[in-house]
Amino acid sequence: MQKRHLLYPIIIGIFGLMTWFIIAQGEQLPLPKATDPILQPIPAAAAPAVAQGNIFTDLAHHLQHPLSMLLLQIIIILCVSRAFGFMARKVGQPAVVGEIIAGIVLGPSLLGLFAPEAMNALFPKTSLPALQFLSQIGLAFFMFIVGMELDISKIRQKAHDAVMISHASIIIPFFLGVCLAYFTFSQYAPPQVGFLSFALFMGIAMSVTAFPVLARIVQERGLTGTPLGAMAITCAAADDITAWCILAVVVAIAKAGGLISALVTIALAIVFVAGMLLIVRPWLKRRMSTLNGNKTKVALGFFVLLIAGYIAEVIGIHLLFGAFLAGVIMPAETNIKQVLTDKLEDVSVVILLPIFFAFTGLRTSIGLLNEGHLWSIFAVIMLVAVTGKFVGSALTARLMGQSWEQSLSIGALMNTRGLMELVVLNIGYDLGILTPQVFAMLVLMALATTFMTGPLLDYFGWYFHGRKARAVS
Repeated sequence: MQKRHLLYPIIIGIFGLMTWFIIAQGEQLPLPKATDPILQPIPAAAAPAVAQGNIFTDLAHHLQHPLSMLLLQIIIILCVSRAFGFMARKVGQPAVVGEIIAGIVLGPSLLGLFAPEAMNALFPKTSLPALQFLSQIGLAFFMFIVGMELDISKIRQKAHDAVMISHASIIIPFFLGVCLAYFTFSQYAPPQVGFLSFALFMGIAMSVTAFPVLARIVQERGLTGTPLGAMAITCAAADDITAWCILAVVVAIAKAGGLISALVTIALAIVFVAGMLLIVRPWLKRRMSTLNGNKTKVALGFFVLLIAGYIAEVIGIHLLFGAFLAGVIMPAETNIKQVLTDKLEDVSVVILLPIFFAFTGLRTSIGLLNEGHLWSIFAVIMLVAVTGKFVGSALTARLMGQSWEQSLSIGALMNTRGLMELVVLNIGYDLGILTPQVFAMLVLMALATTFMTGPLLDYFGWYFHGRKARAVS
C-alpha cells in the first residue's frame, strides 16, 4: 500500500476524534435561557408525537409518516395499474380501460368490500388530499399534451363534415342527458343543487368523447392514414374543443352564486380565450422562434401552462381548461410541441394518471347501487349515453355521405368516453352536483362505453368484409 493511501484513515480518524471531543464537551454546557417567545420550548402537549420504544415501534411510526404513506400508495397504484393495463391489452382493450378498472379495484367497490381494514390502512381518508393534488397536477399536464396534439389544420381541411358529425354527437346526447336529468332530478340530485347545474352536468356527461383514447385506438389498429381514421380523429378533435368550451360554461354557471355572477364568469372566460388565441399565441410563436436552446423554450412553455391554469382557476372555469388552452396555442412551427410532449407524456401517463384513476376509484362505491331500481337507472343512463353518442354520430356521418361501415365505426369511436368522462365526473363531484350514487353509475357508464369500442369495431369490420366477400363470390 502506498504511503499516501495511509493519509485517508489518519485524516478521517483525527478529525473524527476531534469532532467527538467537541460534542462531548458541548453536552456539558448549560442550556441557553430563551428570552424571545419564538425560542421558547414547545409544550409537551403541542410537540409532535415521537414514537418511543424498540426498533419495531420506530419503524411502524416511520411507515405512518405522510410521505412514507404517499410513496407506498404510489407504488401500489402503479403496480396494480400496470398489471391491469397489461391484461386489458391482452384482450384487445386500450391500457386505459385496465387502469380505470384498477382504480375501482383499489377502492371501496372491491378492496373495501372484501378487506375494508386493508383499504383503510393503505388509503386512509387523511391521505386522500395528497393523492387528489397529485392527480390534478397530472391531469393538467395531460390536458396540456391533449391540447398540443390537436391539429387545427386537419379540422379546417375537413371542417364541414367533421364539425357536423362532432356537433351532432354533442347536441343529441346533451339533449337526452338534460331530459334524463328532468326525470331523475327530484330523487337523485344532491340537496341544495339547482336543476340548471344538475341538468347541464348530466348533458355534458353524455356528450364527452375521449380524444386521447380514440387517437390511441386508431393508432393501435393501423387506421391513422385511412379515411376512417382521419375522419374519426378530426371529429373527436372538434368534439373535444367544443365539449371543453361547453364544460367551461357549465362550471362557470355551477360555481356562480347567481345569474349575474355566471354571466360575469362567462364574459371573463371569453376574454381569456380571446386573449390566449389573439395575443398570447402570436407572441409565443415569435418568442419561441428567437429563443436558443430547448431548455429555455421548455421553461417558457411551462410558464404559459402555469399562468393559463392559474387564470382559469381564478376566473372559475377550472385549471384543466387553462392547461388545455395552453397546449392548443403552442406554436407548431418549432419543435417545442414534440419536446414538451416527450418530457411530460411519460410522467403524466405512466405515473400521475394512474393516481387519478385510483383517486376516482376510491370515490366510486358500486356497493351503493344496492337496490334494483338503481340498476334500472343505470340501464337508462347506458341507453341514453349509447343512443345519443353512437346513434347520433353514426346517422349524421351517414347523412354526410359516409358508407355504413365508416358511419357505424365513427359512431363506435365517438362513443368512447374513457379518461375525459372521468375528468368531467370528478369536476361535478367536487362541485357537489353529483351524488355518490350517480357518480358511481356514470363511472360505470364511462368504463362500459370505452370497453364497447374495440368489440364494435371488430364486429363491423367482420360483418362488412364478410358481406363484400360474399358479394364477390
